[in-house]
Amino acid sequence: MFEGYKVLFVEDDPPVRASLTQTLELEGLDVMACGSAEEALPHIQAGAQIVVATDVRLPGMDGLALLDHVIKTDAEMPVVLVTAHGDVAMAVQAMRSGAYDFLEKPFAPERFVDTLKRALDKRVLQVAVDELRGQLQRRSGMEAVLLGNSPTMQQLRAQVLNLADTSADVMILGETGTGKELVARCLHDQSGRRDRNFVAINCGGLPEALFESELFGHEPGAYTSAGKRRIGKIEHANGGTLLLDEIETMPMSLQIKLLRVLQERKVERLGSNDELPINVRVIAATKADLRQLSEQGKFRSDLYYRLNVATLQLPPLSERREDIPLLFEHFVAQACARYERQAPELSAQRLRELLAHDWPGNVREVRNAADRFVLAIDSKEGACSEEADKPAAPGSSLAQQMDQVEKALIEQALRKCQGRIPAAMEMLGTAKKTLYDKLNRHGIELDKFR
Repeated sequence: MFEGYKVLFVEDDPPVRASLTQTLELEGLDVMACGSAEEALPHIQAGAQIVVATDVRLPGMDGLALLDHVIKTDAEMPVVLVTAHGDVAMAVQAMRSGAYDFLEKPFAPERFVDTLKRALDKRVLQVAVDELRGQLQRRSGMEAVLLGNSPTMQQLRAQVLNLADTSADVMILGETGTGKELVARCLHDQSGRRDRNFVAINCGGLPEALFESELFGHEPGAYTSAGKRRIGKIEHANGGTLLLDEIETMPMSLQIKLLRVLQERKVERLGSNDELPINVRVIAATKADLRQLSEQGKFRSDLYYRLNVATLQLPPLSERREDIPLLFEHFVAQACARYERQAPELSAQRLRELLAHDWPGNVREVRNAADRFVLAIDSKEGACSEEADKPAAPGSSLAQQMDQVEKALIEQALRKCQGRIPAAMEMLGTAKKTLYDKLNRHGIELDKFR
């Protein structure tokens, strides 16, 4: 349940130490029992996967001095104090100084176990968050921009590096919010064109009447309001990179002109007879199926095949859930700097919701969620699945909560696939036997999804 994590238990009374150690071990916890604070000191190191439970009254260094040592070594390491009746006021003061909790003697063994499991939950989460922050700090270059440890993101970074220094035009495919412009910028920044202009134009954000002038430029008098020469986006990107975002919205009348530019590598301003040679890399980005649109006569097939030489497919966030904590931590750090706020504590419940959510808005939605988290704005917008939205049971371990996440994801897949196992297997990326084992373990009945 807490693999790799230990309880460092300090108690000078041998019978009490032996009894409570056995109680913890019967609950599946790994225990290091010490008879003194001095014996425990070598085990207390920054980032260690331990929690500390210590009696206050000890020979030599007492429990409060040990608490002070832990706080100076690793302020996030949970310390549970065990006190006699007369020490309660002192223990409350110790909690204000940084202790996780205290137990007053005599106490039920079940309460001791429950308190330490909650402390371990906190430690597991804190170590995971620290590791994510460490990963973010260690990343450089493209890894710091295209974040993610999933196989699909590793493959994407390799593809970008492979294509970056070529002259090939590239088509980027992906849902809204997956980071198509970010990938385009990486292609530019990793190429020999990095010192020239990166020009991005949203084809869906321009009126058709202005589109041609915006893209190709114009000479004075080319039309009524053309008072002076205008350099178009293509010419401005000469030597660099031109991103045509939402290219599926480009008017059909301009698609043939763009095709000619791609073939001839020359551009002609409106109102001019002179062709200007250009050296520009064109990156087209779209969330639509251009092949299907071309078959329907809504997008020129010749332009589609001209653009479809090198293709990068960006995965939706629902297909790389293991990257969600890293992305969330990254955007939380950005939001803290932007809003001049301290980072709130990421609870196990919040992590459970992050992992269970569908994220239809992809990375952009994660960024918005991180902003709301830092600003402490409660919002049900983009709420997680019903199962994931239920509060965790008091004292439930992180492993138990992650089981709830797994159950929610399986039920979500079954609901979308109407109970069809082969489709659910493909969606979840799991084997048939594994899926059936999980259905049995979580008590999920297929009939209610059919």
